Amino acid sequence: MPEIQSGPGLSGVIREDARSLVRQFGDPRLDVTEGDMRKLQFAAPACVMDIYLYPLRPGGEPVATWLEARRASDGAEVDRYSCMQALRRQR
Repeated sequence: MPEIQSGPGLSGVIREDARSLVRQFGDPRLDVTEGDMRKLQFAAPACVMDIYLYPLRPGGEPVATWLEARRASDGAEVDRYSCMQALRRQR
């Protein structure tokens, strides 16, 4: 089973499926599938967020298990919650 990220500000994203994430953040800039993993990348002027989706059981629908956020300008890590808010505002 994949590691499931936890922490403040992640509810409503972690364990959500791709449809829910697209409703929240718009169309992804990248949508990459590799084996049973799917990565959706969303971008705003201030940040880029990668969300990794894996099935939690064999044959299950992939859901968000991990996300990373970074500055669009130089790739430095940024606060995940702030990036999620920036992405939601641009919808």
